[in-house]
Amino acid sequence: MTLRMQKFKTLSSVAAPIMRVNIDTDAIIPSREMKGVTKDGLSVGMFANWRYTDVDARVENPDFILNKIPFRDAEILLSGENFGCGSSREHAVWALKEWGMRCVIAPSFGTIFYGNCVRNGILPVALQEAVVKAFAESAETGAETAVFVVDLPSQTVTGPDGDTHGFDIAPADKEMLVQGLDPIGLTLKRDDEIIAFREKDKAERPWVYL
Repeated sequence: MTLRMQKFKTLSSVAAPIMRVNIDTDAIIPSREMKGVTKDGLSVGMFANWRYTDVDARVENPDFILNKIPFRDAEILLSGENFGCGSSREHAVWALKEWGMRCVIAPSFGTIFYGNCVRNGILPVALQEAVVKAFAESAETGAETAVFVVDLPSQTVTGPDGDTHGFDIAPADKEMLVQGLDPIGLTLKRDDEIIAFREKDKAERPWVYL
């Protein structure tokens, strides 16, 4: 298992708005698109039902936001409330990450999806619905000039108009993202303490280690 991910500190990018509510993990990556046993190759099937007019032939829908310039290169996704609801499939996060998404901004998230994001190096940011909608309008009208800045250490998002909005994140989640560590990597930072405890315990309870 990979212990180190790309560190997340400050991100500047255009943002792709997909302003629908209750986008579930099956919409993000339909089950038929999960054909392998690894994290690779999933991005081609991301949002497949919306992204293609002919899914089997991979004919792109020119009206879908991620098929447009400059949103093909967006590292920030904007969406509606309850993003990532539905099944617990981690493949949805893997697909977003392989595409190049590093941050998802929405009013709320599916609980398991939120955790999967953090553990795979994607920052989920919950902001008020009115703020996200204003961001989406700026993203669409400004296109390549509408750059958003996400600063994780200061827990802020600055829109193209210069307005800054703070967001909450659990300290442990923030630490994982800032340091680029998954939960195992975070635990192994205390490897010396773990080894010392084991040796002490082994001396006190040798029968456990037979």
